[in-house]
Amino acid sequence: MFGEKVIELIKEAERNRDTIDQYNDDKVRQIIEEMHVLFKMNMADANATSENKSLWTTVQVRHSALERNKRCLLAYLYNRMNKIRTLRWEFGSVLPSDVRELLSDSEYMWFSKYSTNLAAYMRSLGQDIGYSGIDLTENLRPPKSLYIEVLCLSDYGKLELEDGDVILLKKNSRHFLPTSECQTLIRQGILKQIT
Repeated sequence: MFGEKVIELIKEAERNRDTIDQYNDDKVRQIIEEMHVLFKMNMADANATSENKSLWTTVQVRHSALERNKRCLLAYLYNRMNKIRTLRWEFGSVLPSDVRELLSDSEYMWFSKYSTNLAAYMRSLGQDIGYSGIDLTENLRPPKSLYIEVLCLSDYGKLELEDGDVILLKKNSRHFLPTSECQTLIRQGILKQIT
């Protein structure tokens, strides 16, 4: 039956609404192959409709199936693109390896281009008033306090703060740092806020 594979793909994406799952390359390829078969069948029957008018209904039904497959496939890809955009704001320009493995090569290229464009935009902000850019990803939520206590989850090395102080971030060490300096490292999983 036409459209079964694309419905399975949409249901799979719906089950994983809040997280990104592995790109289903096999099912996408099968759907595209089905679309090619439908198109070829339609072309053959469309050329024969001048002789046999009864084929016109068949051509229309196949064309509707083709359009539905296309819409559903585009919805699947658009949904994944929105999730990837969210990953950039959560993790920064470097994705963890376990998340990177879930993306196709073209999705990762899109992520890299989006990340480059976002970085260029952030650098351009504030230049007219003398700043060298504003990091929009720094505070996704307003901080409750200017300083927070954090626990270092992995060996990171030296971290230079805005005031020039250098702090050595070693695994299991605790620090009382400015919130603005820690947010990116917390999102990357290097630091954990202690409440």
